[in-house]
Amino acid sequence: MDRVILFDGVCNFCNSSVQFIIKRDSTGIYQFTSLQSDIGQKLLTEHNVPTELDSFIYLEDNNVYFKSTAALKVCRNLKGLWKFVYIFIIIPRPLRDMVYEIIARNRYKWFGKRDACMIPSPEQRKRFLE
Repeated sequence: MDRVILFDGVCNFCNSSVQFIIKRDSTGIYQFTSLQSDIGQKLLTEHNVPTELDSFIYLEDNNVYFKSTAALKVCRNLKGLWKFVYIFIIIPRPLRDMVYEIIARNRYKWFGKRDACMIPSPEQRKRFLE
């Protein structure tokens, strides 16, 4: 488990983000699990993740990244021009996180919510932790 993305499995925006990452992660370096899953809850506990963080968490080699830093670190390894988004890491984290927080706080209102976590396709299933 070198690179794991934990996401809100009932959030439409989060699920779309996972699909976006899968399409641009041609080497398959990222694995996924929902925050609501048993393994997601186990990983959160093992890494002492604060309970108020409930949208997007990135684990890489026993390091935990949250909010805008997590998103930028993931973009760094995507194919295409997305890797250049990582340049925004130079913006002070409080400013980046402020924008992230606005989106995270409104994600259900703007993008909707599912009744249950997404079910990955058979070819995607190997990328999801169970």
